[in-house]
Amino acid sequence: MVNKLASAAGVGKVAAPPPRPARTTPVDVGALAAAAGARLTGTTDALVTGVTLRAQHVLGGDLFAALPGANVHGGKFSDAAHRGGAAAILTDPAGAVLEEVTGTGLPVLVHEDPRAVLGELAAQVYGNPSEHLAVLGVTGTSGKTTTSYLVQAGLAAAGRTTGLVGTVETRVAGERLPSAFTTPEAPDMQALLAVMVERGVTDVAMEVSSHSLVMHRVGGIRFAVGAFSNLSQDHLDFHRDMEDYFQAKAKLFDGRSGTEIVNVDGEWGRRLVRSGTITVRSTEDGPDALWSASRVRSLPDGGQSFIAHGPLVDFEVALRLPGSYNVANAILAAAVLYSAGVPVGDIAHGLSSVDVPGRMERVDAGQSFTAVVDYSHKPAAVEFAIGAVRTQLERSGSGGRIIVVLGCGGDRDRGKRPQMGAVAARMADVLVVTDDNPRSEDPSTIRKAMLEGAYAVPEGERGEVLEIGDRRAAITEAVSRAGERDVLVVAGKGHETGQEIEGVVHPFSDRDELEAAIRRAQ
Repeated sequence: MVNKLASAAGVGKVAAPPPRPARTTPVDVGALAAAAGARLTGTTDALVTGVTLRAQHVLGGDLFAALPGANVHGGKFSDAAHRGGAAAILTDPAGAVLEEVTGTGLPVLVHEDPRAVLGELAAQVYGNPSEHLAVLGVTGTSGKTTTSYLVQAGLAAAGRTTGLVGTVETRVAGERLPSAFTTPEAPDMQALLAVMVERGVTDVAMEVSSHSLVMHRVGGIRFAVGAFSNLSQDHLDFHRDMEDYFQAKAKLFDGRSGTEIVNVDGEWGRRLVRSGTITVRSTEDGPDALWSASRVRSLPDGGQSFIAHGPLVDFEVALRLPGSYNVANAILAAAVLYSAGVPVGDIAHGLSSVDVPGRMERVDAGQSFTAVVDYSHKPAAVEFAIGAVRTQLERSGSGGRIIVVLGCGGDRDRGKRPQMGAVAARMADVLVVTDDNPRSEDPSTIRKAMLEGAYAVPEGERGEVLEIGDRRAAITEAVSRAGERDVLVVAGKGHETGQEIEGVVHPFSDRDELEAAIRRAQ
């Protein structure tokens, strides 16, 4: 079956059809049922050549995964899947009795938890692609994207043909695709890996989110390496509490990763260490670790360098990215790359070449001050970003100020809003509280929570605080206040190119808006 990296329109909010391999070997539906431990009703001689959980993406020969949803059961779309050429249906007992399912006459695989087995089934259909790739997975609250880019760059420097799966984009042997999720749904993920195998990819750097681990999006993937960066408050709209969040991340270390690499700077990481774990720390002092960094110094171009110490190796690393947290990301990436057999010279060369979209990304339109865009949208990430800028200013002795534009997303963890406001107010000289992606919420309510946190900081310990709801106007005001030697950080949206308001995504790029505001001010 054929479905190249096309850009056909999706339906409603559904993304365009994901890439599929050009060819698959048909798999007997009975064999799939046996592999999943599913009860099979109907004919047993149907052949399956693809898998999807979206009816509008069904191609002839597909197994359609009719999963229970928050508002409607996927089985309701079985008629559409049948018309699209589905060969069989995977569903739960509730779906199996729906008229839309039984009326198709297709063989039905019934499983108590179909999502839990969907990845393994998709892997079988697509030829178990992760067995033919070195998949290097990175999980953690912050640093997944940057570490994955660093790993991919190191692999490329060593001459490997690489893939990248993450928040910003997906890359297949140099071809770039937009990313709808940090980690695609299980059938799409397995199909993507199969495409990578066809394209000659040898190694894949992959962000692995807590959602993907809980929702089995990475089911059926054999990771050559699983790496952990850190854990801080985020996604508590999805997880019950921090312990639940941690346990979700810990699933990457449940035996599915051949080599486990963990940053032990924090207590959460230290809890993951067991016999055979490769440990990493980002400082000279701290817990014993196999990998560490020392002699960190700032560079004139705003980057930094450090010495990486590993088992029997020491080498210098130059980074274009500022901040101690990027030293942590880089030393973790170095450990991952070394475990993947990349020579230290190639590791150093690869790490030195990386700029990450929306991660402390510089915007230069000829202005006299430094302007950056960053994806920091959680308290710890905001603290890291502003702290990195403060360190650079102190080391340079310029005496410049830090101006921050920051908002919080709607329909997400409400508890972090006052925390983010407090962190930014305490660390910045000027804080402009604005809208991010309010989604379905009243944006003034979100800003109010941020301002409560900001004004809870004692007056003598906080910078100037402004409230400008319109994000474009907030960026313009911040630019008007920035003087020579100052640093302006527009935080929260990073690489995103849209702003969601009341269910409508409006085109909006922090990078483009910041550059435009600078040009208008000149």
